[in-house]
Amino acid sequence: MNSNNNLFFKDNSLKIKQEPFAEIVEGCLDNFLAQSWKWDKFPDFGSLVEVVGKEITTVGCVCHVQTGSLDPVRYPFPYQKTEEELLQEQPQIFEFLKTIFKVQILGYKNSLINDDKFFYLLPSKPCKIHSFVQNVSSDTSNTFFQSADFLNILFSFANQIPNLDELLLAIIRNLAQSQSLSEKFLDDFSQQFSLHTGNDYRRLKLFLRRVEALV
Repeated sequence: MNSNNNLFFKDNSLKIKQEPFAEIVEGCLDNFLAQSWKWDKFPDFGSLVEVVGKEITTVGCVCHVQTGSLDPVRYPFPYQKTEEELLQEQPQIFEFLKTIFKVQILGYKNSLINDDKFFYLLPSKPCKIHSFVQNVSSDTSNTFFQSADFLNILFSFANQIPNLDELLLAIIRNLAQSQSLSEKFLDDFSQQFSLHTGNDYRRLKLFLRRVEALV
């Protein structure tokens, strides 16, 4: 794929603070659910997050985000007021909100083997409940997205993702916004996308048309 804008990985790419902001509340080998410590602080759709363990650092992308009530009997009510007005008049209503997000695991690093090498495979064990979740650094993101091999996992679990193409576009959009998108990655991405979709020319053409609007 030829892009009008040649964007390459840069040392001055957007830096993301590696501070935990959520905690795993449910998990299995291929995905996990996490709850944000603050209801209004959560990761972007399609962004990379990580769970750092003693040996294994698990990396995945955010494929769903949902905000609702902590208490099933306290359903949010439409007050017809702005958030600023509600914070001033009824700040207590925000104490009953929670945000959870689902992460599709895309790979991992093993510190006992190589701190810098990503394995685009499912880890041998699920992440532990109550493990902390944090955004990946820009360096980690750049290293991870040097390859499009993570698509193997995404397409393997496509039936568990509400809209896979939207998720893939979100990943590309996030990379473009952080100036971390390379033409080589886009070419590799397009080739693997075509293979995973059975060389569906119509789907690929429509998808790439939407990609061009992002890059």
